[in-house]
Amino acid sequence: MSHQGYEEELRSERSYVAGLYTRIDAERARVKGKYGAALRGNGGTPMERDVEVRALAAEMKRLDVADNGLCFGRLDSLSGEHSYIGRIGLFDEKNEFEPLLLDWRAPAARAFYVATAASPEDTWRRRQFHTRGRRVLDFTDEVLGRPDGGERGDAALIAAVNAPRGDGMRDIVATIQAEQDQIIRLDHSGVLVIEGGPGTGKTVVALHRVAFLLYTQRERMERHGVLVVGPNPAFLDHIGRVLPSLGETNVVFMTTGDLVPGLRVTAEDTPEAARLKGSLKILDVLAAAVADCQRLPEDPLPIELSDVTVRIDAGTAEWARDEARGSGLPHNEARAVFRDIVTWALTERAIARIGRGWLTRDDLEAWEQLREDLLEELADHDMFTAALDEFWPILTPEGLLAQLYTSPERLVAAGAAPALWRADGDAWTVSDVPLLDELVDLLGRDKPVDQTAERESKDEAEYAAGVLDLMISREDLMDDEDHLLAQDMLYAEDLADRFRGRDTRELAERAAADRDWTYRHVVVDEAQELSEMDWRVLMRRCPGRSFTVVGDLAQRRSVAGATSWEAMMEPYVPGRWVYRSLSVNYRTPAEIMTVAAALLAEFAPGITPPESVRACGVRPWSRRVDEDEVDSAIGEFVRDEAGREGTSIVIGPPGVPGTVVASETKGLEFDAVLVVEPERILADGPRGAAELYVALTRATQRLGVLHQGPLPQALIGLAEIGTPAQAGDQRSA
Repeated sequence: MSHQGYEEELRSERSYVAGLYTRIDAERARVKGKYGAALRGNGGTPMERDVEVRALAAEMKRLDVADNGLCFGRLDSLSGEHSYIGRIGLFDEKNEFEPLLLDWRAPAARAFYVATAASPEDTWRRRQFHTRGRRVLDFTDEVLGRPDGGERGDAALIAAVNAPRGDGMRDIVATIQAEQDQIIRLDHSGVLVIEGGPGTGKTVVALHRVAFLLYTQRERMERHGVLVVGPNPAFLDHIGRVLPSLGETNVVFMTTGDLVPGLRVTAEDTPEAARLKGSLKILDVLAAAVADCQRLPEDPLPIELSDVTVRIDAGTAEWARDEARGSGLPHNEARAVFRDIVTWALTERAIARIGRGWLTRDDLEAWEQLREDLLEELADHDMFTAALDEFWPILTPEGLLAQLYTSPERLVAAGAAPALWRADGDAWTVSDVPLLDELVDLLGRDKPVDQTAERESKDEAEYAAGVLDLMISREDLMDDEDHLLAQDMLYAEDLADRFRGRDTRELAERAAADRDWTYRHVVVDEAQELSEMDWRVLMRRCPGRSFTVVGDLAQRRSVAGATSWEAMMEPYVPGRWVYRSLSVNYRTPAEIMTVAAALLAEFAPGITPPESVRACGVRPWSRRVDEDEVDSAIGEFVRDEAGREGTSIVIGPPGVPGTVVASETKGLEFDAVLVVEPERILADGPRGAAELYVALTRATQRLGVLHQGPLPQALIGLAEIGTPAQAGDQRSA
């Protein structure tokens, strides 16, 4: 294309994209008008208006986020048609079947991501726009189906990966690569495991897959939402803007420590304790701990009633315990069975003693009256209630687990290892979360609390029914048909709902606060760190077993984490999980990946490192310092990077001031990284090599290493420098 031809095309494209923005502005104004009308309550029932308000609010958000980078490309088919590709779909105002802009998730847009010179997908040209705000700055073309394919089709990709990093992860909607697109659009209803080394884009691919699923299965998925589980709050904050930027907001972000609402994680387990708690064998310990609380009296316990004293002996309690356990009910709910058996035994004995000589079973009326009197007395009998609390107490997950951890005797009784003992029972760790969640099902609800809630609900309904009766009784002037209409249209339960108030929270807020909420799809990132017990919790949260699982076994640090995907997945979804891998590193430049790959070869020789898509031209460097020079060297790095565009971080072993540990940077990326004392990171536990591997692969441009002792063998290829100024000047040959 000549220069003049290019300029003419550019003007044409600018005009078309400007027209798209005119269309989206008109659509935004239309939706805003409908939203205002819905808020004013014009027509429909309150429930219908509430549904409409929520739907219109979601539509306004979708239109707002699409404003940035609305249209990013064009496909030209062999038949001469043009298809513009963008963040959302837009249709002609006069002809709703005429697409002006294809949503990137639409089947017709797929060729934009997968077409190649060898397989053009019935297209002959792919055009990519470079935009700023609402203006098209320029474009690049790739001619498909012939060897001289024009300019490189990865120009937009290279520009994106070379750009300085900001505060959070960006979407890749304009630069999705073919291997990524195949995973995003994969038609699989079970568990999809995506494995890839550092920088392969597995996280952002998983998030775009969520957006794709919400687009293709919106009605099924939107009401229950999607759960995204990440390793730490910093990671969740880093990725939190991707889905909203794609117009999707019904998503809940959590760490595994957040899966029990209201629980605060304040402590960290020893590796051995984490291993024990993460194994499914801990289920036997929990069951035994619950059973240990279902006790028998050592000596008969007297219960003094008005006319007689009866005793709860070991035989009666054992019979009641066996019946309660055999009921299959959770512990707290089975207490009613235990109570009923004990109560029946005590009343039978009391009746026999009180009625000795004058009362027989043939006198059913007198027998039953006496039983009712005894039952009423036992119901309010403090000693009897105390006995129930001793032999079959109402338990809470937190209370039971805290008592177990702080009692060597209880640990022995439950068959638990001494490594689980700790002085502060309720100093909760991440590994405690799945145990507490399991105990919710083992124990059941706190029945007295539930019964109180049921009574309150019943009282509200009865009150509302009374109001309804009063309203109807006053309608003396209405005819019979009107009476029927009033009764049919206004039920007591509906009126009670009005007294209780409507839950106006967004889906994400409601789901995060509800332990029993179930999701239609779950994304698990850094999944190699999750234990068997963690997976048990997550499977409970998604009965349909629809998951996107993201991880890298080479980066596993947790001793309770995955050693193979099959071992973790097969017990829950046998035959319903598939594996896909990503092999191209879009984040880490070749110069840095060469260093990281040498370390990977030492601790995981069977794993092939991802291939970097680019080089940055800057060699990674190392600098040897004395102990008293560490702080000043870190300060020099920080000051130097403060004058550059982009982000930076200092990663070190635990306890080094001014650094973060590698585990807190998982999934994150920075323009520049300084790794402090790699020899200490390497020596920090059995997975120290994985930690160092994570630290080395966070950088997108520049990597430096400070060390006091000799460099680890894998890092000897770093360029040794003497001053920070020399580090800034390092260039690859």
